[in-house]
Amino acid sequence: MRIHHLNFAALRKIPPVGGGEELAAVCHCLLVETDSDGLVLVDTGLGTADLRSPEERLGADWVAFAEPARDVAVSALQQVIRLGYAPQDVRHIVLTHLHRDHTGGLPDFPHAKVHVGETEYRAVTDSAAPHHRVSLERFMAAHRAHGPQLMPVVADEGADWFGFQGAARPQGMECELLLVPLPGHSAGHSGVAVREGEGQWLLHAGDAYMYHGEIEQTPPSSHPALDLIQEGAQTDVGARADTRDRLRALRREHGNQVTVFSAHDPWEFARFSK
Repeated sequence: MRIHHLNFAALRKIPPVGGGEELAAVCHCLLVETDSDGLVLVDTGLGTADLRSPEERLGADWVAFAEPARDVAVSALQQVIRLGYAPQDVRHIVLTHLHRDHTGGLPDFPHAKVHVGETEYRAVTDSAAPHHRVSLERFMAAHRAHGPQLMPVVADEGADWFGFQGAARPQGMECELLLVPLPGHSAGHSGVAVREGEGQWLLHAGDAYMYHGEIEQTPPSSHPALDLIQEGAQTDVGARADTRDRLRALRREHGNQVTVFSAHDPWEFARFSK
């Protein structure tokens, strides 16, 4: 199995804490080459149509704040092609959650099975589910108009992954990839754990935290520009803070086995892109 760390959108530039050169916020995603399941995408960033017509597809207010670069070349579709693959080679997409900067590439891979946590799935499909209205608003109509093959991943309450309960393998997949509940940011936010070697895991924590200082520094240090995003999106402040603290403990106690990263921190992404 080979894992590619890729950035599927360049967003507004933000300065490092303490000053210095600005970097564009990223949409840090994974492309996983597997023997059993073809290509697997973990999150999809912004899609080709989003990058051509962002205001129309993503909303003018969001675009004014996020300032996405209108460069189709950074889309998942184009990067998959540059790696020598056909779009049809992407058989599975595993999502941390259903916000627009994570689902934009879905229309570029309409044939793929799309795996998402059961709570997140119900939030957009069941009008009686908690946070249904806001969840459906944030899962952009343009990203679901083609009828993506959404498949809920039911948490395995008996499973324990480094102290995180409920981790489960998406249905129909054989590779060592798990959806790990990391609640708080969205109705059913999850992380995606991928085994990259014997006893070694990557954990894509999505938007469970936004800045590496939140899990690497004591006391936790956040980024003011990224705080605005978190504060405007999180559905459960207490659960999100608890998730962050559990990720801090995971890194402290199992950092030799699990490498944790988030979706939008450009300094974190730079460590992997090198």
